[in-house]
Amino acid sequence: MQQSTQTLATPVSLIKRRSTWSKIIEQRFLFLMSVPFVIWLIIFHYIPIWGWTMAFQKYKPGKSFSEQTWVGFDNFVTLFHEPHFYLVLRNTLAMSFLSLIVGYTVPILFAILLNEVRVMSIKRTMQTISYLPHFVSWVIVAGLVSKMLSTDGGIVNQLLLTLHVIDKPIQFMAQGKWFWGIVTVSDMWKETGWNSIIYLAAISGIDPELYEAATMDGAGRFRRIWHITLPGIRPTIMIMMILSIGWLMSIGFEKQFLLGNSIVKDYSEVLDLYVLNYGINLGRFSYGTAVGMFNSLVSIVLLFSANRIFKRWTNESVI
Repeated sequence: MQQSTQTLATPVSLIKRRSTWSKIIEQRFLFLMSVPFVIWLIIFHYIPIWGWTMAFQKYKPGKSFSEQTWVGFDNFVTLFHEPHFYLVLRNTLAMSFLSLIVGYTVPILFAILLNEVRVMSIKRTMQTISYLPHFVSWVIVAGLVSKMLSTDGGIVNQLLLTLHVIDKPIQFMAQGKWFWGIVTVSDMWKETGWNSIIYLAAISGIDPELYEAATMDGAGRFRRIWHITLPGIRPTIMIMMILSIGWLMSIGFEKQFLLGNSIVKDYSEVLDLYVLNYGINLGRFSYGTAVGMFNSLVSIVLLFSANRIFKRWTNESVI
């Protein structure tokens, strides 16, 4: 029996190996096309991880690796005993959660609404207009936002004064309580159209016969959206949610750096700006590396936790 089992298992394994190699040979040009991107990923994302060793050193530029002084977890101890770090962490988490809620739900709603437009010329025009802000740099966007919210002829203050909502212009850019909302709305305007592309692609993959059958059964537009469109793009929504949670801490710093100022610094400074201001600019390279390492590790934990939770609930996974 053992001999017969081995004789049967060997041909099966050989067939699987041959089929795998045949697929690789058949798709060799696709693999070759991906080689430059794999090399780019290794050079710019994996090799720099070696720099994390600086977080455990008292790094001095100009000295070789063997000449650096090792300090263990001293930089992390300093980090968690720094009161300003918790203020920066609060700002990062607050703006990240606002960006997650708005930047995740609005593109879905926009994609669904855009899919309901039946006149193709109008639909394509709206798509093009919504995509354009993504290609505008944050320098220009920050200038537009500052001008619109200005007390000197800003369109927002002028509109509020005309409607008698306010008695005098509001200094939006000089009040910290407005900053998180300004950043969130600005990011929503810039990225909604671009982020909706993947949901439009998922909607286009839904069988049109389902809509036809629902229409014949008397289902209205909202019922078709609720019972066909949303369930049809549910896997995409779940996967994008997991990825968005993984990027929760990586909010960047361009928006905050360009829209912020010294008056609203307690609300505008995020972890990436903290690394720049209190790490690189002060020559504290090891401390800045420790902050960046903390940021990356939290992001990894959030990604795996979100993936495990959603996999248990929905059987959707990205890992």
